[in-house]
Amino acid sequence: MEKNEELALYGGKPIRKSYLPYGGQLIDDEDIKAVTDVLKSDFITTGPTIYRFEKAIAEFVGATYAVAFSSGTAALHAACFVVGIKENDEVITTPLTFAASSNCILYVGGKPVFADINPKTYNISPESIKSLITKKTKAIITVDYTGQPAEYDEINSLAKKHGLIVIDDAAHALGASYKDRYIGSIGDMTMFSFHPVKHITTGEGGIITTNNEDYYEKLLLFRSHGITRDSLKLKNNQEPWYYEMQDLGFNYRMTDIQAALGWSQLKKLSTFLEKRREYAKKYSEAFADMDEIITPFQQHHCNSSWHLYIVRLTLEKLNANRAEIIKALQMENIGVNVHYIPIYLHPFYQELGYKKGLCPNAEKVYQDIITLPLFPNMSDKDIDSVIAGVKKVISYYSKNRYKNSEELKNG
Repeated sequence: MEKNEELALYGGKPIRKSYLPYGGQLIDDEDIKAVTDVLKSDFITTGPTIYRFEKAIAEFVGATYAVAFSSGTAALHAACFVVGIKENDEVITTPLTFAASSNCILYVGGKPVFADINPKTYNISPESIKSLITKKTKAIITVDYTGQPAEYDEINSLAKKHGLIVIDDAAHALGASYKDRYIGSIGDMTMFSFHPVKHITTGEGGIITTNNEDYYEKLLLFRSHGITRDSLKLKNNQEPWYYEMQDLGFNYRMTDIQAALGWSQLKKLSTFLEKRREYAKKYSEAFADMDEIITPFQQHHCNSSWHLYIVRLTLEKLNANRAEIIKALQMENIGVNVHYIPIYLHPFYQELGYKKGLCPNAEKVYQDIITLPLFPNMSDKDIDSVIAGVKKVISYYSKNRYKNSEELKNG
């Protein structure tokens, strides 16, 4: 039987009856009440709930300040703006991330420079960063990929030596820690995302935490058209109604409705993290003895928040490519995904002049990885079904299966 014919036969009764997505939110009655309380109040935007949420996030991560935004992307844009990145400035970042980590550099006229990744952690490599620093380099944007913190001792040391700003894209890492410090107060600025698949959600939304008062004041101005009504900051304070536009900002405000949901969700973060870590451990233990896949490597000094659980296929041990494995898992009603296409491989970036082969480690990892479902609203039964589905698919396409069959056939 030809290989394509054999692959076409995969199917049968799926492991799961219903489709399981790779991520999703968990909203309860307490969250709904928090939102409706705001809807019944005097302020549904630019009100006190915003500050309450910001203060709670800052206290949780150990930062002095926090400024909420309409999205994580808006927050990253703001961070690049307030540190003064401008045309021809270079900013080093990783390609193995969502496009926003790099797009924010383009928004302010800067040039993204892509450093390769550590092939074990999939995080940005300090050695690669070091090799790319030039006189034009202004900042480093790290990404705590899947929730595992980047190597901040080495990265911050490089930044200090060369006078660079460190902006941490921690969209995956709320609740993660690096050497017993929560992510959120280690870089010059840190961004968290509150998209529905993240650790807590505000629907859409993001936040910047920082210990720098100057950045804090500029972030506040930037998210609201560059306009202030603060009498202590006005340059020409004339009348009680007076306000000033002091810079070219954006309308990037979060609403009190969103902030109320985020504040309520934050109270449950420890439970959400506990579930994610429990499920990640179950996955790793279940797949530990499978030669056909590689489970996530974790640094001993980091405590991941497990936004994503990613396995890497050992394709040379399989009689199928990744697309075929993904299709088979989807036939089992398991909503696997891929995170991410290296940013510079997208057509827009190719048209800017970035070429394939720029970051070999990132490109190789991208070819092999699959994201499995992981979110707090999953049940133990859901986790067991994913494990069973992965084992079924991998076993079916394993070269060992064919080898063992041939051995039995030949006596």
